[in-house]
Amino acid sequence: MTHTPSNEEIEKLTGSSHSDPFSILGPHLIDGDDRKSLVIRALLPDAMNASIIRRGSKRRHPMQQIDSTGLFEAVFHGETTRFKYRVSVVKNGNETVCYDPYSFSPSYITDYDLYLFGQGTHYRVFDRLGAHSISIDRVAGVHFAVWAPNALRISVVGDFNEWDGRRHQMKLLANSGVWALFIPGISEGSLYKYELKAQNGKVFLKSDPYAFYSQVRPDTSSIVYTIENKHQWNDSKWIKKKTKTDVWEEPVAVYEVHLGSWMRIATEENRFLTYTELADKLVCYVKDMGYTHIELLPIMAHPYDPSWGYQVSGFYSPTARHGRPEELMGFVDACHQNDIGVILDWVPSHFPKDAHALAWFDGTCLYEHADPRQGEHKEWGTLVFNYGKKQVTNFLIANLLFWLEKYHIDGFRVDAVASMLYLDYSREDGEWIPNRFGGNENLEAIDFLRHLNSVVYEKFPHVMMIAEESTAWPAVSKPTHLGGLGFGFKWNMGWMHDVLAYMTKDPVHRKYHHHNLTFGLLYAFNENFILPLSHDECVHGKQSLLDRMPGDHWQKFANLRLLYAFMYSHPGKKLLFMGGEFGQWNEWNYADSLDWHLLNYESHSRLKRYVRDLNHIYSSEPPLYEIDFEQTGFEWIDMNDSENSVLAFMRKGKKIQNPRNYIIVLLNFTPVPRDNYRIGVPFPGFYEEIMNSDASIFGGSGQVLPKGGADAEKIPWHSCQYSLCLCLPPLGAMILKPASHESNAQG
Repeated sequence: MTHTPSNEEIEKLTGSSHSDPFSILGPHLIDGDDRKSLVIRALLPDAMNASIIRRGSKRRHPMQQIDSTGLFEAVFHGETTRFKYRVSVVKNGNETVCYDPYSFSPSYITDYDLYLFGQGTHYRVFDRLGAHSISIDRVAGVHFAVWAPNALRISVVGDFNEWDGRRHQMKLLANSGVWALFIPGISEGSLYKYELKAQNGKVFLKSDPYAFYSQVRPDTSSIVYTIENKHQWNDSKWIKKKTKTDVWEEPVAVYEVHLGSWMRIATEENRFLTYTELADKLVCYVKDMGYTHIELLPIMAHPYDPSWGYQVSGFYSPTARHGRPEELMGFVDACHQNDIGVILDWVPSHFPKDAHALAWFDGTCLYEHADPRQGEHKEWGTLVFNYGKKQVTNFLIANLLFWLEKYHIDGFRVDAVASMLYLDYSREDGEWIPNRFGGNENLEAIDFLRHLNSVVYEKFPHVMMIAEESTAWPAVSKPTHLGGLGFGFKWNMGWMHDVLAYMTKDPVHRKYHHHNLTFGLLYAFNENFILPLSHDECVHGKQSLLDRMPGDHWQKFANLRLLYAFMYSHPGKKLLFMGGEFGQWNEWNYADSLDWHLLNYESHSRLKRYVRDLNHIYSSEPPLYEIDFEQTGFEWIDMNDSENSVLAFMRKGKKIQNPRNYIIVLLNFTPVPRDNYRIGVPFPGFYEEIMNSDASIFGGSGQVLPKGGADAEKIPWHSCQYSLCLCLPPLGAMILKPASHESNAQG
């Protein structure tokens, strides 16, 4: 039995500051003068009149307006049970009839849901928070829920209620900070936001942090959307294969892509390709080029194109720039059906200050730290997640699991991990707060990353969790039970920096910087490394990879081929940013297509063929990928020939008793051919040349081995019993392999 609301309660309701509108609105049993009755109240601003229609009846029971703001009520004398009904509202001469949201309890979220969320362990919280199309008592509608513990009041507003915050005020559930409301009759595709009233009385609009679909910038509304059963997956063969293989011992050649600028349709106002078009054009291209994975720069909803997607506003919402969510699923499915894995860039390190997004979400610093010394990245103009709040880390962990489950994603490259680990990252003295031990380690972020990786690998053991971590932080890619951060892989930023510094030098000076090539092998097996030549290396005045190479036109291409050969033969998985495969001259421009017209020129088309062949050789030769993370997979033949700027080494597969599981790599970093250059080899017999970057088909000078290889001589060299006498091509790479098990016997 409920009481009649006081004037103060009615004023809080009509003034949009009531945390429990259900205590006034909807059906309530009351005690009358001599009998019990049922009263139904509805807040209907600007309505001319209203009436109640019982379900199953056409009879209208008039409602009386009891407040000037539009509060109506109807009393059913002697009625002792609640019943389902609809409300007829006449406004501006037009009648609408709909079910009353306040006749439905927001019970879609259970106390157990709220408990888990409060503990930070509701790994499927995306099934509860956000907008979900459901039916209650055979009435279809949408259940809305949002976490905003410090708000005074929250309403759902949208194109279904004229964006009027008085109409659909939400209920605060217990002490959880979660607000909820079921609104019957809303259809998929409806636009909505949350209208929040802060404790200081300020009213503002926010997009749904858990929205599954959002408008394209500059519009920022969330969209009611069901992603279940929108796409029929056909990747069971891929999933089965993935569960039976060990990605650490498989070839991984990643093609890094920004979907908005890989290719555009110039004849149609330079528009983006759709996910469906990309499933055709991009997937076929990557398949032909021999890459094993596509890595996408962030495709979550983001308002600012120049951020490249790294300033995310909708973590659960794929950008609508390229189409609907199910079309993205179709793209991933197409990749899998072509044996291509999909890796997403994911950004748990920061988020933008845009008014519609997470910043100051409920009028307070909810997702971020309040102190700018902890909560702001001045360098990027963004805000830092508060990893000390369990609901915030729950939001992030569940988000990653969401993409794994709903979109069948195969891996994540976690952006800017270094900025998470260090409290003083990009900060001067006095601009950061030490941890409780006085150090600069962000203990809460460390706990979050370990929690994240532990949960992900428990639920998806074959996922690729990749850290973009640019410092010497130890054990990034080691399991958490061994004290590591728990990632599966780490970008080798040191290798990238040293090798590019070397390659951009004039060859005449390279002998003084030989250590730049060899130093990486001192730590190559400390982590599970990926060697990245990424988007960051061809923007902001750094020039494209091709343009950074020294020398004339021919030498630039030769140097680039040599760089790629070193990367593909070096321990570690591989990553190359789009455009690098055919030698883009210009820096990458996020607002335009790659310069595909360059393929009309022989030097560029031959470079593309070279990268294609390099990918296919890499994937077909186990010594180049089977043992990437242990010393046993690599052995120097000669690392000390700095005078000639030559490197020689071996890569080994797991079956080391078979000579065919050895690869010999020679790299000449000068434009001077090296005649009669002798190197030691482990076996007798014929060594076939399986790749020569100087081959004429790749744009080289054609100095390949005349018989397609060379015979080993029984001349000890480089601590080996046998040796080869070769002519090393200028700025060239040679990759050789013992011809067959039968023709070679281990010495």
